[in-house]
Amino acid sequence: MQGKNRAVITVCVMLATLMQALDTTIANVALPYMQGTMSANQDEINWVLTSYIVAAAIMTPPTGWLSGRFGRKRVLLVSVCGFAVTSALCGLANSLTEIVLYRLLQGAFGAALVPLSQAVLLSAYPRERHGEAMAIWGIGVMLGPILGPTLGGYLTENYSWRYVFYINVPVGILAFLGISAFMSETVRERLRFDWFGFLALSLATGALQMMLDRGQELDWFGSREIIALAVVAAVAFYIFLVHMFLSEGPFLTPAVFADRNAIAGFALMFMIGVVLLTTLALLAPFLQTLLGYPVVTAGVLLAPRGVGTMLAMFIVGRLVGKIDARALILFGLALAALALYQMTGWSADVSETDIIETGIMQGFGLGFIFVPLSSVAFSTLPVARIPEAAGLYNFLRNIGSSIGIAISMSLLVSNTQQTHAEIGAVVTAANRLFRAPEIARLWSPFTLHGRALLDAQITAQATTVAYIDDFKLLMMVTLVTMPLVLLLRHQRESAAGGGLAPATVE
Repeated sequence: MQGKNRAVITVCVMLATLMQALDTTIANVALPYMQGTMSANQDEINWVLTSYIVAAAIMTPPTGWLSGRFGRKRVLLVSVCGFAVTSALCGLANSLTEIVLYRLLQGAFGAALVPLSQAVLLSAYPRERHGEAMAIWGIGVMLGPILGPTLGGYLTENYSWRYVFYINVPVGILAFLGISAFMSETVRERLRFDWFGFLALSLATGALQMMLDRGQELDWFGSREIIALAVVAAVAFYIFLVHMFLSEGPFLTPAVFADRNAIAGFALMFMIGVVLLTTLALLAPFLQTLLGYPVVTAGVLLAPRGVGTMLAMFIVGRLVGKIDARALILFGLALAALALYQMTGWSADVSETDIIETGIMQGFGLGFIFVPLSSVAFSTLPVARIPEAAGLYNFLRNIGSSIGIAISMSLLVSNTQQTHAEIGAVVTAANRLFRAPEIARLWSPFTLHGRALLDAQITAQATTVAYIDDFKLLMMVTLVTMPLVLLLRHQRESAAGGGLAPATVE
């Protein structure tokens, strides 16, 4: 491939990667504004996040089959075009139903962008420059979490939340034109894909996510709809498992689950997925709705999290192979847990410095997890099993994020209501608090205006406690995840021959 074309192709596929990576975080700071436009409650507006993540998770595994069957260039072009069109539709949406539907489609089209861009760069560069290619690709992936909140805040403040989605249209057009002009098509193959197993897993995932998203609103298992969704999810997952073990060519082969490192890697990535985007989903409304920060300021305060992750990935890239990967992962988890512990001490008066410091710390910790975990999780798998294991790995990360967001937001709503009732029970007209003239003048329980202000203050305190409870839960999830690292086998390089020695437990 010509060097000139390689440079142009790199720019084009990185635009596609950045476009998809941006949309995992860019909408977070705009959610309170969307909530008002869509007349949605706190629980419902988070469907805008979870629908995108779930659709991307479900459509990631078929990417390899689609590119092999129809050609990598063709699938990439359809994905870029579909992503840009559905982004525009998201910006035009006028109801919660519309934007959730368009976000589902956006996630489905965007699922192929990151894995295909990685494959294109590996094909475009000679083997001796693969490290350089993956460094470029990694920068594109990591720029999303850094630029997303800041860019989303700027567009929302100066234009409208709709421009958070419109921004993808010109980027998509540039990527589409460049890929069309300079990228060559790959050889198409007639490959078999286990659609039955894929559809069973997709149905189980979709039903589970819908149950979690609507559970709070419908009083969980007091609702027939929630019971029906739980039954559908359980039956579909059972069918998927039976099919996987009995079918000749299943969507996922049972041999993948026979590898100890892969199993531990799957479990770790699922748990990390729970913490990763859930924290960000909680922080955006915490900063804007509770603390009253302007959307641009909230975006700036969230950006250091991505900066910390990028710095850590640059550092840990030099340490992998020199230090036991398990030690690096444990260090990263410990930092993430420490950051969440500090967040449990926050109040409505938390300083910007504290927010930035904990953001950098958690981002730095997560950056120390991804590279070594990806390295060691597949180190003992046969080469032929790595593609399907990598697909499941990314699927579980996305599903962990969507489940974490759904559960944390549900707990936020219920804990706010419960804490409000508990505080309200002791804040009565007979309380000594109201004997102080300045308090009685501001929050008098004997006037309509005073009661309104008092209720607003109680709500703010109850909401703060609910956020802290969520931060505590995420901290516990991180701490519970740490022992799973010990299940990973450490693989040494053999002294004789330079090959990889069999994995041994240390």
